[in-house]
Amino acid sequence: MTCSLALSNSPALSPPMSLFRDNSPIISPSPEALNLSLTHLKPSSSPSSPCSPFRLRLQKPPSGSLLSSSVSTSASSSDSGSTAGLGPRSASAVLKRKRPTRLEIPMATTALHFGVPATPCAVMREVEREGCGYSVYCKRGRREVMEDRFSASVNLQGDCKQAFFGVFDGHGGAKAAEFAALKLEKNILDEVVGRKDETMVEEAVKAGYLKTDAEFLKEDVTGGACCVTALIQNGSLVVSNAGDCRAVLSRDGAAEALTSDHRPSREDERNRIETLGGYVDLCRGVWRIQSCLAVSRGIGDHHLKQWVIAEPETKIITIKPEYEFLILASDGLWDKVSNQEAVDIARPSCVGINKQNPLSACKKLVNLSVSRGSSDDISVMLVQLGQF
Repeated sequence: MTCSLALSNSPALSPPMSLFRDNSPIISPSPEALNLSLTHLKPSSSPSSPCSPFRLRLQKPPSGSLLSSSVSTSASSSDSGSTAGLGPRSASAVLKRKRPTRLEIPMATTALHFGVPATPCAVMREVEREGCGYSVYCKRGRREVMEDRFSASVNLQGDCKQAFFGVFDGHGGAKAAEFAALKLEKNILDEVVGRKDETMVEEAVKAGYLKTDAEFLKEDVTGGACCVTALIQNGSLVVSNAGDCRAVLSRDGAAEALTSDHRPSREDERNRIETLGGYVDLCRGVWRIQSCLAVSRGIGDHHLKQWVIAEPETKIITIKPEYEFLILASDGLWDKVSNQEAVDIARPSCVGINKQNPLSACKKLVNLSVSRGSSDDISVMLVQLGQF
């Protein structure tokens, strides 16, 4: 049997035998071998040889390598006209790699905000303030954003004996607490001034709470807030709460709670919720409404509004000389510190002939709660009742 092999006369299919000889390492070919391969892979201009569609473009080897040295030698000899078959273009032009287009990355001209409120309470770990007759200290827990807020206004209607104070503990975000801190005082005062009759103060405060809640629900924002407020006017102290923020009075050193926490564990609150068709169950040691919320009153909580009402409980007392100071605080304090213990710690800094430092007392109470394992936001406000 005979076999005949037809070979094309194209240089691309007829490599020289020198390419198959193992004369030197592949990574460092001689200049002659490199030039020879370039010559045979470049289409010939001779009319007797058909043009090959193949063309080789080599990347520029790293500087300092043996291959780079060989290519440089080849390019030099080509420029001097010693290389045959490359035509007028030099080998360096063939081997040169085009620089990629420069990427223009625009610089940001405005700061980015990732939904974090721009209020001091939100972005700072600690907030403290002292004013005429009051001091407040807030400390953020393990959350990324503080959800507690407070409000304090003195010299209401130009009367130094009238003031309004409040502490607001948000849950599910800080929006409800922030809204209440901005709106609740105005809504309550509008109702109080509009009614004129001092005997209707309790109803006025209730109307202010309910109006604030209705306005917040229109915002279509999730979350809620517990509230405790104190209105001082005409020698009376009007204390209200919705949720588990608490007000404690120091009466000659004896602690007296002026509010009662609104939680599903309270029998009357549980009965109210169940009468309205809800249920209360124990989840990991905590009583919750619909297996969700651990408080039964507050501002907001649209998804549970049928059972979580904003109606406050209010107590009105006449300020007497033995009423030394009032503590308004979120549950971050009261979950770890008892009422009497809080009064005992704060009293030395608030009462006596020595220099008073109520802000220091606020900090002591917060730090005590933290030392006992509290990871919640903690807000403590002390109001010196002797100044009103």
